[in-house]
Amino acid sequence: MDILREPYGYSYKEESRLKEVYGGAGGRVFVECMRIRPAEGESKSVILFSHPIGGGSFLPLVTALARAGRHVIYCNTRYRGNDTALILEKCALDLGACIADLKTRFGYETVILGGWSGGGSLSLFYQDQAETPTITATPAGDEVNLAGAGLQPADAVMLLAAHIGRSVTMTEWIDPSITDESRPFDRDPALNIYDPACPDQPPYSDEFVAKFRAAQIARNRRITAWVKDQLAELKAAGDPDAERCFVVQGTMSDVRWTDPTQEPSDRAPHTCYMGDPRIANDGPIGLGRFTTLRSWLSQWSYDDSQANGLVNGARISVPCLVINNTADLACTPSHARRLFEALGPEDKTYVDIEGADHYYIERPDLLPTAVKTVTDWLEARGF
Repeated sequence: MDILREPYGYSYKEESRLKEVYGGAGGRVFVECMRIRPAEGESKSVILFSHPIGGGSFLPLVTALARAGRHVIYCNTRYRGNDTALILEKCALDLGACIADLKTRFGYETVILGGWSGGGSLSLFYQDQAETPTITATPAGDEVNLAGAGLQPADAVMLLAAHIGRSVTMTEWIDPSITDESRPFDRDPALNIYDPACPDQPPYSDEFVAKFRAAQIARNRRITAWVKDQLAELKAAGDPDAERCFVVQGTMSDVRWTDPTQEPSDRAPHTCYMGDPRIANDGPIGLGRFTTLRSWLSQWSYDDSQANGLVNGARISVPCLVINNTADLACTPSHARRLFEALGPEDKTYVDIEGADHYYIERPDLLPTAVKTVTDWLEARGF
């Protein structure tokens, strides 16, 4: 089926004093979108994909759904391609503005959130706040009025190869062998799984994994405590809008990469979605490598981020579909299962797609299975 790609954008007013993106008019936000649809035929329903840093309008699944007759919109938040200063609460505002716009611009009446990868937790965060709005500030204390934004709830949420959330993922991947952020390359060999001198080698004991996981949470909390101290000092100095940038080394260290017996699945061992995890651990594109005080609290802090799929998902009411790709190198099986178990709606469905990778690039032959799973689920609910 022939499809059309129609790029468009929308702009809306913002009250925030703080700006985290380069350029653009003050007091306004501009968001880029792409509508992908069959060349013929109209629809009153649309699948809306979004991701904190966007860039997914050409994903195989997005294109395949349009070729299967579905109308799809991919919404890039204001932070497209750059999460160094990203505020997840503002991503939710961008998504809400997109929903309001697509209903008036195109006349769509039914909106299904397509939560692929990191878009899964964003979709749940948005839906939670659209159904029961409560948030009036970021974790740093800056005003961001989701409660008064008039966010329109979606009609369903699909979690497609999704993880629990950025803060949980960061914590499960952060290198616990870094015990002093001022000396990030002086690492504790007892926790450095990439050091041949590490006394614990795969397959890891339950005791080592428990110690490793506890140390990961402890490191996240140490960074968070330092961030809060820095913000407090800036505010005490009389400049409440001041910000500081910093670097976080070692953010791709997970026993699941080096020990295939951890969460066994069809994924290839000793690799991750960014290649060799040992290299990605300190590479320039690692999670949270470059960040800010406010952004750390909003998207990476284990205890403070308000976007957590387990928490948000428990509070929503619309039908949910969870798809786990069993060879996924990014979103591992426990995330899909934990999300499914946490979801509040009675109408929820869990599906494994055996052998599928994160992007359906290595196994394009499984893309029709994913499309059929999605379309059958939607049609069964009249969407």
